[in-house]
Amino acid sequence: LDDHGVRYEFHDYKIAGIDIAHLKAWSNLVGWEALLNTRGTTWRKLAPAQQANLDEAGAIKLMSENPSLIRRPVLESGRTVLVGFDAERYRSMLAK
Repeated sequence: LDDHGVRYEFHDYKIAGIDIAHLKAWSNLVGWEALLNTRGTTWRKLAPAQQANLDEAGAIKLMSENPSLIRRPVLESGRTVLVGFDAERYRSMLAK
């Protein structure tokens, strides 16, 4: 973003948290499965009962309580949300 002169606001949701409304909005655009980081240590530390049979509401609740469960970075621009870094998708978005 810096290299392309794109202004942005950095939000550290591990420190500042994130509200459920924001997570729901992202989930509506990209799906909760894309937002939920199931590869990190926070996920592995959850009880099997917490991991099992998740639905959108359960995943959003877990992510709001444990922001490390949110896959990063999340780039939000208008109604576009990109989750995880993908150089080609970023280039495509910046070209618009």
